[in-house]
This record gives sequence, C-alpha cells and structure tokens, in this order.
Amino acid sequence: MSQNRRSAAIERTTRETEIRLALDLDGNGTAQVATGVGFLDHMLELFAKHALMDLNVQANGDRHVDDHHTTEDVGIVLGQALVAALGDKAGIRRYGHCVLPMDETLVTCAVDLSGRAYFGWTVNMPAPLIGTFASELVEEFWRSFAFASRMNLHVLQHSGRNTHHVSEAIFKGIARSLRMACEKDPRTDAIPSTKGSL
Repeated sequence: MSQNRRSAAIERTTRETEIRLALDLDGNGTAQVATGVGFLDHMLELFAKHALMDLNVQANGDRHVDDHHTTEDVGIVLGQALVAALGDKAGIRRYGHCVLPMDETLVTCAVDLSGRAYFGWTVNMPAPLIGTFASELVEEFWRSFAFASRMNLHVLQHSGRNTHHVSEAIFKGIARSLRMACEKDPRTDAIPSTKGSL
C-alpha cells in the first residue's frame, strides 16, 4: 500500500486467467480496463467513476470456453486489491449504502467492510443475455468480490424490466456504497469496531 494514498496492485495467474489490477481508493474515477469481455469493461468503468476510485485492469482469460472464468477472477482480484488498499481500515466509515434508480429499475445496495464475508443477492435478471454476456455472471462477479474482500454485501432489486439497466444499477449502487464505506471519517482515526480490528 502507498504511504500517501490507499492503493494496491495485484497480479494473479491461473491455468484459466492472467490478471493484473491496480486500485487507488483516493482517485478521481479514472478507469483503464481491458478484460476482453466488453460488457464487463463497461461495468467496471462505471464502477470506477461512481466509486471515485482509479482502476486499471488487464486480463487474459479462456474466453474460447466462455466469459465465466474471466468475470469471476476479475471479481476476486478486485476484492483482494480492496483489502490490500484499505490496510487496517483505521478511520474509515466501514458501512455504506445506496438506493439507486435507473429508469424503470430500482436497487438497494449495502456493504459492511467487516472482515467477515457474506453475500445477499435478491435479484431477478429479466433476460439471460446482455448482448453476448450471460447476465448470471453479474451475480458471480459480485459473489467473488464479496468473498475475496471479506465484506458483507447485500443487493436487493425492487423493480426492473431491462437487464442492462438492472446490471448497471447494481454496479453503480455498489460503487456508491463502497465510496461511502471507504471514506475517512473526519471524527475519528480509530478502527470502527469495538473488537479493535476488522
């Protein structure tokens, strides 16, 4: 982690994917993303913009099989980078939430950077595909991210008929929730837990 900025760079190589990712929690929303999965690239760019985090992702995966491994593994590496960039989490708000509308879609997202992984997902994707992207991979991405970052993440869909809108609202809503949770609390530099650690 940088001494002046909360940032991290992670590299992960398996037989299925090769990923290099850099994350700066104190950025301005700049994204340079090339995963080979067009819809995922679009969602990650939205995520960076709304989280106000700088994100650089380069990924090569077994896309001759499908987009699953690349999408899942980018979620894992992003979660690992978040943990590394946050350090001991001293002085952060810890909790974040967002109720986000997008046209006919409305979602609620909530996070707790607790160090204990939990993933709550109450979402119904209206269609199985967004272009050529399997919409079920949105859930796989966020589940992988939640467990890799050891956070409590809940997503609740209230309405939505357009699958692209539902997916985009979720990425933006989680980004806004993380932006809140990762913010420095001006009232304290303490770790936000009675246990003394997160």
